[in-house]
Amino acid sequence: MIKPFTKFNTIKSILFTALLILFCFCAQAQLPGKMKQTSQVLLPNGWKLSPAGRSLPLGDLPLNMQLSATGRILAVTNNGQSTQSVQLIDPKGEKLLDQKVLNKSWYGLAFSHDEKDLYVSGGYDNWILDFHIKDNKLGNPDTIRLGKPWPQSKTCPTGMVTNKSNSRLYAVTKEDSSLYVIEPATHTILKKVQLPGMAYSCTLTPDEKTLYISLWGVAKVAAYNTVSENMETLINTGNHPNELLLNKKGAYLFVANANDNSVSVINTKSNKVIETISTVLYPTKLAGSTTNGLALSANESTLYIANADNNCLAVFDVTKPGNSKSQGFIPVGWYPTNVKTLGNKIIVANGKGLTSMANPQGPQPFSKGNNLGTHTGITTKSKIQYIGGLFVGSLSFIDAPKPEQQKGYTKQVYANTPFTDKRTIQADGEAGNPIPRKAGEKSPIKHVFYIIKENRTYDQVLGDMPQGNGDSSLCIFGKTITPNQHAIANEFVLLDNFYVDAEVSEDGHNWSMGAYATDVIEKTWPTNYSSRGPSFSGDGSAPNDGYIWDYCQRAGITYRSYGEFGAYGKASIKSLQGHMGPHSPGFDLNIKDQVRADAWEHDFDSLMTMNAVPQFNTLRISDDHTSGQQKGKYSPIAAVADNDLAVGRILEHLAQSSIWKESVVFILEDDAQAGPDHIDAHRSPAYVAGPFVKRNTVIHSMYSTTGMLRTIELILGLPPMSQYDAAALPFYECFTSKPDLTPYKVRPAIVDIEQRNMAVNESSKRSEKFNFAREDAAPDLDLNEIIWKSVKGENSVMPAPKRSAFVILEKKKKDDDD
Repeated sequence: MIKPFTKFNTIKSILFTALLILFCFCAQAQLPGKMKQTSQVLLPNGWKLSPAGRSLPLGDLPLNMQLSATGRILAVTNNGQSTQSVQLIDPKGEKLLDQKVLNKSWYGLAFSHDEKDLYVSGGYDNWILDFHIKDNKLGNPDTIRLGKPWPQSKTCPTGMVTNKSNSRLYAVTKEDSSLYVIEPATHTILKKVQLPGMAYSCTLTPDEKTLYISLWGVAKVAAYNTVSENMETLINTGNHPNELLLNKKGAYLFVANANDNSVSVINTKSNKVIETISTVLYPTKLAGSTTNGLALSANESTLYIANADNNCLAVFDVTKPGNSKSQGFIPVGWYPTNVKTLGNKIIVANGKGLTSMANPQGPQPFSKGNNLGTHTGITTKSKIQYIGGLFVGSLSFIDAPKPEQQKGYTKQVYANTPFTDKRTIQADGEAGNPIPRKAGEKSPIKHVFYIIKENRTYDQVLGDMPQGNGDSSLCIFGKTITPNQHAIANEFVLLDNFYVDAEVSEDGHNWSMGAYATDVIEKTWPTNYSSRGPSFSGDGSAPNDGYIWDYCQRAGITYRSYGEFGAYGKASIKSLQGHMGPHSPGFDLNIKDQVRADAWEHDFDSLMTMNAVPQFNTLRISDDHTSGQQKGKYSPIAAVADNDLAVGRILEHLAQSSIWKESVVFILEDDAQAGPDHIDAHRSPAYVAGPFVKRNTVIHSMYSTTGMLRTIELILGLPPMSQYDAAALPFYECFTSKPDLTPYKVRPAIVDIEQRNMAVNESSKRSEKFNFAREDAAPDLDLNEIIWKSVKGENSVMPAPKRSAFVILEKKKKDDDD
C-alpha cells in the first residue's frame, strides 16, 4: 500500500514529467516564440525570413510604389482585403508623411512630373483618383471616370504613367483590357485602344514616342506609338509579364515574368528580346520564385529583381545587356511586390510584411511599442481579425551592399530557403518507408484518395483532443459533432502541427491542387473577398504546367475527380475532361455531403467491377463550409456533422473493398480562414488513413498542404509541381512498412444532420444578406462569428484568432544528401 504522502509525491512526479514532456514537445515542434539565438522567422509554409535593412510599416498588401521625379516623395498603394489606402512616404527620412483611406484601389499609381498631382487607381469604382499634393499632404481627390462603378461595368485601371508636360495620362486596365489616353487638366478621355490581353503595367520611353504595356495573361508586351496613336508591335516575353522598367536612355526594357521566374531584356530599337535572366536560387524550371519587381541602381550597373515567393531580391550586373551576371541575393520581407532605388538606397515593398504575427487579441500591428515601427493610423476593427486582412505590409530600406556584405546576404537567403535542386530529385525520408524518396522507387500503395474540405482551423474541430496541442475553449465542432474525424485522428495519426499554404478558398484550391498560387491569384483575391470587385475570371490563373491532374496525364497515371474543378461530369479545365465523376456535384450548400458520398460510392463500385479504379482520386466534400444561420438552411452543426459522416462513410466503404490493402486516404481543408486557432490562423486539421499508416500515433512534425501533395507525388511517381512541394517535408513519419489491414468502421452521426436554422435573431438576419452560391462569397469574418454564436449561443463572444510567428528554436540539422 502506498502511503498518502508518498502517493502525493508520485502524482507530483507524474505531473512534473508530463510538463517536462510538454516542454520538450514545444521545443521540438517549433511552436511560436521568439528566440534570441536567431533572427530568422519561420513562416507557416516552412520558409524563413531575415529581412535586411530597416523597416517601416505600410498598409494591407502594398502592390505598387512610385517615386516622384525628384525622388522627394514615395507613394504606396495598399490593395489588400481589409483597409485599402494610399500613403506618402519621405524616402530619405524614412517616415510617413500622409495617407488616405480609399474605398477601392488596385495597383495603379503615377505622379505628375511637377509633383503636384498623384494619380491613383480606384479599382472597381472604375475611376482614377487625382490627388493634389501640397506641403507633402494629399488633398481631396478629383475623379477621372472610365466607366460606371462595378457591378454595372468592369474596367479596373491598373498601370499608369504621365508625360513630362502632364498633358497626357496613359492608363491601362485589367478587366476591359484597354489603354485609355487621358488629358489630365480636363479629365477627358481622348482615346480608348483595345489591347489583346489583360494589362498590368505601362511605361513611357524618354522621348515619349512609345508606351510599353505588359499584358499579364498573354505573355506579351505591347508597344504603342503615341505619335501615330497605333499599336506598333507585340513582343513575346515569359509568362505573367508584370513590372516594366526602362533604363534612362530608353535603350533597354526589362520585363519581370512572374510565372517563369525570369526577366526578359528587350532592345527597344529592334523590339527584340536579347536576353532572359533567370532569377531562381537553383537551376530549376519549377514555379515558385514569382518575379514581380524591378529597379536599377543609380549608375544603372545593377538590376534588383523582387522574387515574391522566395522572399528575396535577385541582384544582377547589367553593365553589358545581353550578358548579365548574377551577383547574388538580398533577403527581404514576406512576398516582396515592388522595388525602387534612390541614390544608394534600395526600397522594397513587402506585400505580406514581416511575419504571420501572434497576438491573442487579434493583430494590432500599429500600436506603440510594436516591432513593426511607428503608428500609421490604418485600422479596421471589424475586419482586422480575419486572416485575409492580416497582411500588414512593410517597407524595407536597404543600403546597397558592398561585395563582402552581398556575399553574406546571399548566404542568408539560402539559409532562409528550404528548397534545393537536390530535393527535386530526392525528398526527405527514410529507407524502407512506404513513401519513396525519388523517381523509380516503388510504393506498396497503389491508390490515393485525396479529400478536400472547406475552411476549418485545427482548434475548431480537434481542439478537444487532449493528446494534441489544442485549445478546447475554441472547439465548436468537437467529438460529438465530428466523431469520424476524431476516430480517424485517434485510430491512425493525429497531426496537430499542420498548416495550409493558402489564406482563402480562391488561392486554397490552387495550392491544394497545384502546390502554388500564381501572382494573378495572390494579387486579385483580396479584391473579391473584400466585396470590392468580382472574382478573377481572366487568363493566367493556373500554373504553367497545370495542376496535379495534368502531371498524372503526362505520366500515364489514371485519375478521376469528384466535384473538384468541375461538377456532374463537366470539367472546368482541359485535363479533367472525361475524368469527372458523372454524378458528383461541385460546391453547392443545398446539396448534402451524403449525396456526394453516394455518388462516389456508386461510381467506385462500378469501377471496381471493371478493375478500373484510378490510381489518383480527388473528392470534394464541402458541406463543412456551412450556410451560417440563414433561415431554412442546414444549421452549422448539421452541416459539419453531415460532412463528417460523409468522410467516415467514404473511408469505411473503401476499407471494405479489395483494394484497401494498397490504398491511402489524405484529407485536408483547402484553407483555414473560418475561425480562431491558438497557434496560428493557418493551422488546420489534416488526416491520413490506410493500412500503411501508423496506428494510435500523435505526430508533432510541422507539415503543410504542399507537404501532403509531395507525399502523394512520391507515391504516384510524379515530380514536384513547384518549389514549394519540392521543399516541403513529406509525411513519411506517418507511415509504417508493416501494414495493418483492420478496416475503418464509420461512426454514425450523434447530432441531427437534418436540422435546419429556424431561429429569428440578429445572426439569422445577417445571414440572409450573404451569398452562399459560391464558396467564400459571404463575408468570412461575419460568417465565422455567426457560426460561433450558432453553437455557443447568440449572446456569446467569439475569441479573436491568434496569429503566430514561427521562430526557429534549434539549429537545423544539416541536409542529408543520401
